[in-house]
Amino acid sequence: MERHQFCSVLLILILLTLVSLNLTGWAWTIPDCIIADSLLFPNLSHYIPFCTLAPGLHFLASCSNVKNISQTLERVPRNTEVLCLQGMVPTLPANAFGRFHSLQLLRLQLGTTNITSRTFQGLDQLQYLFLEHHAPCCLSLFLPPNCLESLRSLSSLSFQGYCLTYSQSIYLPTSLRHLTMRNSCLTNLQELQRLFPVLLLSTSSTPNTKPRAPFLEMLDLSYNLQLKQAGVRDLSGLTLHSLILDGTPLRAIDLIMSGLLHLQFLSLVGTGITKLPASVTGYSELRAIDLGKNKIQNILENGDLPGYKALEFLSLHDNHLQSLPIRFLSTLPQLQKLNLSMNKLGPILELPEGLLSTNLKVLDLSHNQLCDIPHGAFSFLSQLQELWLSGNNISSLSNESLQGLRWLRTLDLSWNQIKVLKPGWLSHLPALTTLNLLGTYLEHISGAQLQGPKMLRHLQLGSFPMLDIYSPWLPMLLSLEIQAETCIQFMVPSGEPFLFLENLTLETSYLLLKPDTTTIHFPSLRHLTLRGYSFTFSTSQLQRFFPQQLPLLEHFFIWCENSNAVDLHLFGMPRLRVLELGYLNFFYESSTTKLEMLLKDVPQLQVLALSHLNLRNLSVSSFKGLRDLKLLLFNSERALEMNSNLQEFIPQMPQYVYFSDVTFTCQCESSWLESWATRAPNTFVYGLEKSTCMANASDYSKTLLFSFLATNCPHGTEFWGFLASVTLLLLLIILPLISCHKWSWLHHLWTLFHTCWWKLCGHRLRGQFNYDVFISYCEEDQAWVLDELVPVLEKAPPEGEGLRVCLPDRDFGIGNDRMESMIASMGKSRATLCVLTGQALASPWCNLELRLATHYLVARPGTTRLLLLFLEPLERQRLRSYHRLSRWLQKEDYFDLSQGKVEWNTFCEQLRRRLRKAGQERD
Repeated sequence: MERHQFCSVLLILILLTLVSLNLTGWAWTIPDCIIADSLLFPNLSHYIPFCTLAPGLHFLASCSNVKNISQTLERVPRNTEVLCLQGMVPTLPANAFGRFHSLQLLRLQLGTTNITSRTFQGLDQLQYLFLEHHAPCCLSLFLPPNCLESLRSLSSLSFQGYCLTYSQSIYLPTSLRHLTMRNSCLTNLQELQRLFPVLLLSTSSTPNTKPRAPFLEMLDLSYNLQLKQAGVRDLSGLTLHSLILDGTPLRAIDLIMSGLLHLQFLSLVGTGITKLPASVTGYSELRAIDLGKNKIQNILENGDLPGYKALEFLSLHDNHLQSLPIRFLSTLPQLQKLNLSMNKLGPILELPEGLLSTNLKVLDLSHNQLCDIPHGAFSFLSQLQELWLSGNNISSLSNESLQGLRWLRTLDLSWNQIKVLKPGWLSHLPALTTLNLLGTYLEHISGAQLQGPKMLRHLQLGSFPMLDIYSPWLPMLLSLEIQAETCIQFMVPSGEPFLFLENLTLETSYLLLKPDTTTIHFPSLRHLTLRGYSFTFSTSQLQRFFPQQLPLLEHFFIWCENSNAVDLHLFGMPRLRVLELGYLNFFYESSTTKLEMLLKDVPQLQVLALSHLNLRNLSVSSFKGLRDLKLLLFNSERALEMNSNLQEFIPQMPQYVYFSDVTFTCQCESSWLESWATRAPNTFVYGLEKSTCMANASDYSKTLLFSFLATNCPHGTEFWGFLASVTLLLLLIILPLISCHKWSWLHHLWTLFHTCWWKLCGHRLRGQFNYDVFISYCEEDQAWVLDELVPVLEKAPPEGEGLRVCLPDRDFGIGNDRMESMIASMGKSRATLCVLTGQALASPWCNLELRLATHYLVARPGTTRLLLLFLEPLERQRLRSYHRLSRWLQKEDYFDLSQGKVEWNTFCEQLRRRLRKAGQERD
């Protein structure tokens, strides 16, 4: 007898240990790491810093303070596309990143680290590899010759701040296109022969004696401050498109003797040269040259005019040019882009005869102290498509100033002294699509002043004081941005729509509409940005700008840096997907109620970013209707309280929750945050481990939230209370059974233990099910279940699912005990669907069925699935042991048909999908 007692107690302890391991094994917060998906919210980097992406990549993991790379990468999702690591890691072991088969960009800032020949093994999809050190001095880095051999898709390789002094004969994949060695202590170009001999094939070599060199398009050797020599034939055999030597003292004349062939782009930005490198004319195929940020003051006509006959792009930005020679660029017949910005060519623009090119398409004269544009200054540039005149002192323009630019598409006149636009000043620009007038001194502007272009799509208007805008609107506008420090006033004699406008940005202190009875319509608006509002006007006034619904609006950004904000409502935005709110001080009081009222009309919301709102308090009521929410961000909040009832929202929490610079109140009621952040299976939580808390309004001691909870609050009280209660309950059940002569209950206990063991090991128990779904309901809801729900589930395909439904009143055998039939039927069903109403919770049988379903869910997790269907609003506290349900139920296990929140067809499809998934999981 004593032996049996000991075995039973031992089994119970083992079972409880496994349950505790299963409940605490979900860890999704990664210290010092950010997991993000830029497809959800491209503006996330404005709130949380992380490494840059490459085109086409969106799923990233960025980790700092890395010391143990294995522990850090253990929790990073395997489907990560971009991985950035910063810290101090002595050694990168073999196959360090082998589990990331989707990785395409890897950025390592790990200090002095040892790379083995098999470190990058398994990265078949990797396209970008960056090894960076941003401290002033360079670090020594040794690369084994074959460490890059497995990177068959690598197209870009970058070393920054590392010296490869002891490395040699490094193999480069044939897919490589870009090679960067910035600030890497190169002293001469001959070192490239030792480091990458495969790049430099001598003229005597043949394909039979050496492997084929990769077709390198770009070589970046910027900011190698000791790179002063380029010996004869140092680069012999190297074929490049682009060579970047920014910030190096290497002379351009030395490149001629280096043996470099077929160069198309040469960048010598910030090299300190004082005149054009006329000696580089040996590169007859050179198409682009960048000489910006140098000390070129004059271009002499004799000897300094290079004869690049194939040159298409020339940049002389940020030099000290004061004039251009008469025959300037006369030998450049193919020139298409010319950048002369940030020079001193003013005050009157004088373009020499040599500049009159029929092929020039882009001309940048920004920041040149220009005050006047003479008549016909651009009349001979017949092919010009972009003209940049930003940051000058231009006060007015006439129609003769822009004469001859019949193909011009982009005109930038921002940040000039323009006060008046003369009628017809755009009459010679019929092809104009983009016009920028930000930062001017215009006080009045009307659609009549912008007549001339037939296809103007993008318009930016700005004034330092105030700006009055008069109709008629330009009919083909797609984007409109208006800025004014004081006030923007729309003068609308009658309601006129912006029929095709998709993006609207308004930035001012006051927004007015006159006369008061008029309205403006935006039927195609997709992106709306409002900045700087005082909100002294009411919501009804704001509705006059948007009197009808915004049926296509997807992104709404509103940022108000004023203490007079009084009200805001989101109206008529059924497709709103992204909402950003900042500095709206009307949240200061009754924040929970106001946030709930604000969000109730945007059920399709996927991204919610809240910044500087003084929320103070958050509860489950604020987010209960946002079933499609995937990303939730809190930024710069102070003394934030997270109500404990938010635990009810855990199964429906979005996929990503970010806390950036958030300070909480120091209270034990928030102790659930740590447990949730480290055990939430479906949600990635960022920033809580760095968050602080305040004991009172004057406390600025920066106490870490988790440190306060660990020191002052009982740790895991809810979980350990649950274990203690379960243990006591089981002991009370076992004690009476010990005196029994039959020990059949040990067999059931062993079965329960065996189920948990298989679940923990990742196995699924296979079995035969008589039913697909068992439906629990009360007598008052029977009519709805039989008339509406059951026909949809049992109807034969393709109209229905053809599910095998078990109904107590229909399928229980006559004369059988109801209790036994209920237990047997639920055990033989793939899923249990509980239809919950107030009457159901008051029904003893429904309560018993819910308890039994909960027991199956917790004790036999591999054999059943519990689904909850709410027909009417219910307080979640009325569900007994709901804190245990919250740990096990997933977001898709809840269905809410109360108050018509979900369309019937949508609900049926979601229910069918969840039942199919439950069946697949059980099989």
